[in-house]
Amino acid sequence: MEDISLDLSSINDFIDKELYNSLLAKMPECLDNLRKANSLGANYTGWVNQDVDFEYTQIDKIISSVNRLKEKVNTLVVIGIGGSYLGSKAIIDALSNDFSNSSVLFAGHNLNSSYLHNLAEYLQSREFGICIISKSGTTTEPAIAFRFLKSVMESKYSSTEIKERIIAITDKSEGALRQLAENESYESFYIPDNIGGRYSIFTPVGLYPIAFAGFDIKQFLEGSIRMCDKVFNSETIDNIAFSYVCYRNMMYSKGKKIEILANYNYKLNFVSEWWKQLFGESEGKDGKGIFPVSLCFSTDLHSMGQYIQDGERHLFETLISVKKPKNDILISKDIENLDNLNYLSGQSIDYVNKMALKGAKKAHVSGGVPVVEILLPCLNEYYMGQLLYFFMISCGLSGYILGVNPFDQPGVEDYKRNMFSLLKKPGF
Repeated sequence: MEDISLDLSSINDFIDKELYNSLLAKMPECLDNLRKANSLGANYTGWVNQDVDFEYTQIDKIISSVNRLKEKVNTLVVIGIGGSYLGSKAIIDALSNDFSNSSVLFAGHNLNSSYLHNLAEYLQSREFGICIISKSGTTTEPAIAFRFLKSVMESKYSSTEIKERIIAITDKSEGALRQLAENESYESFYIPDNIGGRYSIFTPVGLYPIAFAGFDIKQFLEGSIRMCDKVFNSETIDNIAFSYVCYRNMMYSKGKKIEILANYNYKLNFVSEWWKQLFGESEGKDGKGIFPVSLCFSTDLHSMGQYIQDGERHLFETLISVKKPKNDILISKDIENLDNLNYLSGQSIDYVNKMALKGAKKAHVSGGVPVVEILLPCLNEYYMGQLLYFFMISCGLSGYILGVNPFDQPGVEDYKRNMFSLLKKPGF
C-alpha cells in the first residue's frame, strides 16, 4: 500500500547542504531521545511508540460505548478546547460529506454567548448527548459550556437519562471532572498521564468523537502505526520526518521565520488549525520558534497570494496535496462559451485544481519562497492517521533541534492569570 510522501525537489536552490547535513546528523539522537523518553518533556512522550502499546486507547470500549450511545442520541456535543477538540474536528471535517454530517458538534472552544445560545436552540429538536473532555475539569471555556449545556439537558431529560447521555474523558484518577464522573456515574475514559492535549488525537480524546461520527478508528490507528514504523525504521537520509524537520529548521536558520501550511482541499482546513496549535504551542518559547500560518488554496491565492509572491522574503511553504479526490466532476462544453471555458471541456475540476497547485508552486519558488509538498494518496482514515502522526513526531524532533521543551506551554498560563485576576477569581 502506498504511503504519504514528501517532495523536496523544488527547493534545490535553497538548500545549504552543509547546514542541512549538520541538522540531519542530529536526527537519530533526537529520535532516540523521544523513543526512550530521556530528554526535555520526557513525561509527555507516551504517544511516541504507536506500535508498542495500545492499552491506553481503550479501543473496543470506545466502539461499544459509541454503539450504545447511538441508540439514544443522534447528535453528540463535544466540549473541549485546544487539543481536546482540534484533532477530532480535523479528522471529521476531512472525511465527512460536506453538507450532511452534523452528528458531532463542538462547544467549549470559545466564550461567545451567541454561539451557545444558538446551539441550545438547535439541540431542542435533537436527541443529544455530551462528551466533555478536560483533564482537570476546571478549564474556563469548556467548564462554562458544560455547566450551561448540562442545564439545557436537565430541562429536557430525566436524571437517569442524563447519566446515560454524558461521556467524560478526563484524568484517570484525579481532578474535578473525574470526581464529578464518579459522583454522577457517567461513563468515562481516561487521558494517559504521559500524553499532553495537543498530542492526544490517538487517545479517547480524538477517537471517541471520530468513532461517533462514523469513521473507522482502527484504520486511523493503523495509519499512525505505519508512520511510526516508517519513521523509526527508515535510513536517516530517506526518513520523511527527518527531511521535513531539517528543511524547516534550515529555513529558520536562514531567516525564514514563518511557515505557511497550505492545502488545495478546503476539507483539510482544520488539519491546518490543529497543526498551528501543535507547532505554535510546542516551539514558540524561549524567544524561539517558527511562526505557523495556514492558508487554503486556491481560495487564499486571491487574498494572500500577492503577499506570498512579492512581500517580504521571510516565508517558506509546506503544501498538503491529495492525489486522488473522493469525487470528481468533468467540465461540460457550452455552445455560447461566454465564460471562455470551453478550452477546459472534458477536463476534471481536480485536474484544474492540480494545475493551480503546480502553477502557484512554480511561481512561489521563482519568487524566493521555498516550497515542499506532502502528498496523500487519498483522504481516508488510514492516511489521516499517517499524516497526523508524521506531524506529531516531526514536531517533537523539531523542538529538540531548537533546544526547547516541545511538550509544555508556560506562556499560555500568563493570559489565564490576568483573566482570573480581572474576573476576581478567589486566589487571583
